[in-house]
Amino acid sequence: MENPEENGAEPSTVLAEVLPGVAVVFGEVPPELKLELVDFGLVPAADRTHISTILGSIGNFATTAGNLGNAFAGAQGLYRLSSGTQALLNSGGTLAVKDGAHLGAIFANGKIIGQARIIPVSAVGAAQLAATIGPAVTMIAIQMQLSEVTSLAKTNIALTNQMLTTIRYGQWAELSALVAGIDRAVKQAREIESVPASLWDKVAGDEAALRTQMELYRMNVSNHVRQIRHDESGRRLYLETNAEAILFDAHALLTSLKAWTGHQALHAARARALGADDPHEARLVDIIARDTRATLDSALPETAALVDALTRELRIIVELPGRATLPLPGKRKDAAVVRQTSAGLLEAIQPLADALRPPAAPLEVPAGLCAPAGLDLGPYLRILRWFLADGETLRVLGFADEPDGSDALSSIFNGAMGKLGATKDKAAGKTLVAVTDRRVVTAKATTFLELGETRQEIPLDQVRYVRVATSQDRNSRSTIDLITRDENIRWQFPSDIDNTQVDTLAAVLAESMAIPDDERVELRRRNHAAITAGE
Repeated sequence: MENPEENGAEPSTVLAEVLPGVAVVFGEVPPELKLELVDFGLVPAADRTHISTILGSIGNFATTAGNLGNAFAGAQGLYRLSSGTQALLNSGGTLAVKDGAHLGAIFANGKIIGQARIIPVSAVGAAQLAATIGPAVTMIAIQMQLSEVTSLAKTNIALTNQMLTTIRYGQWAELSALVAGIDRAVKQAREIESVPASLWDKVAGDEAALRTQMELYRMNVSNHVRQIRHDESGRRLYLETNAEAILFDAHALLTSLKAWTGHQALHAARARALGADDPHEARLVDIIARDTRATLDSALPETAALVDALTRELRIIVELPGRATLPLPGKRKDAAVVRQTSAGLLEAIQPLADALRPPAAPLEVPAGLCAPAGLDLGPYLRILRWFLADGETLRVLGFADEPDGSDALSSIFNGAMGKLGATKDKAAGKTLVAVTDRRVVTAKATTFLELGETRQEIPLDQVRYVRVATSQDRNSRSTIDLITRDENIRWQFPSDIDNTQVDTLAAVLAESMAIPDDERVELRRRNHAAITAGE
């Protein structure tokens, strides 16, 4: 990163953090940076001026303001200092520090687009900020909450006739009318930078109806989440048969959340205006901000989990050749209809899924590999990608011989695998063993390719002992015995798999070997009981 001082030029952009992760932007804003700028929205004009004046006179802010002159003349907007933003600002290296501000050049697409100073909230202290511009900062917090949920609701999910049944047409019409009224009021308030009594009176009575809509879809989403979490065996079936309802309820919840948050923001702006003469109104602003944050923190993670589960399942259905040839429950039994329906739903939900939770990167071939020579791992990795949780890392991928060597199921799909034919042939009679940093996942290899179905998942904390017996000649097979809390598992590997590959798989499993103290105590107790009985 280029140091601004080396060129003798002071940066003309200042990011002053007023809340953890939220900064007010002063000075000139590079066009590329404007893409991520959040306008002040419903933050009153008087608060914006007050923020500029007060920040320009406090501690390190004052020092920076004195050095930059007109850069502090007016606030340009709000900026969310997310991890992505931090990476953007720090992409060239560690930022230097001067006068309590972090100095550096702003990079975008490998080019310097401007220079900035970041003044962290720690440079002044949250307590001092609260004492001087507390109400204005609260309004900023509310505006950021509205911006957060609005960006999610803008994902433009196309609600098709398939999703809008007769009942849902009525529900969606009622919700749409409420949303349109709030959107119109927010737009007018932003235009005049105020919420006068005549504007607030139009929407003040909508809170109960908005809350009813929000709670309806929260209950629907919560029910979906309970179904997929509490019934693992029926999870896939539930997702498939209720895909349209899940998509509708998730989108309706975000839409109602956006409208409700907009209503709360209008209420807070109105209370802020009255707070100059009424301390109770001033206190109400803080309460609205607190309660709105609590509602979003409760609803958004649950929605993200539900949308993520549905998206993963749809990706698997669309990608697997065997998946769409199986009859699904309900009316969607034709293979072409299954694939078309799943692809359409995936296209509709993907923008929302990506906004709620960025998709996992494609899996690379792991360092630990225990597979036959020439086996194409690409199809396995593309499917396995959607089975791994956020942050989960694939450490070893292995292929053992099936105990009975049979491969009856795959005969159903002869001729349907297309480009995967060679991969399927090499995987015939094999057990897939995927070891991550959290668990061991096993599956019949051909069934995994065709249907995306796994056989077993073993948490690593259930591994008790690992024993390996490597082959001594080309005619013998290496073996791994995995002893878990509940069972003994044996994997035998083809003779053409090198012993070092088998040792690698065993070594990674062995890292988790442990006997919990409570199990050790129980084993000793049983031994003591047996001795006592013998006496």
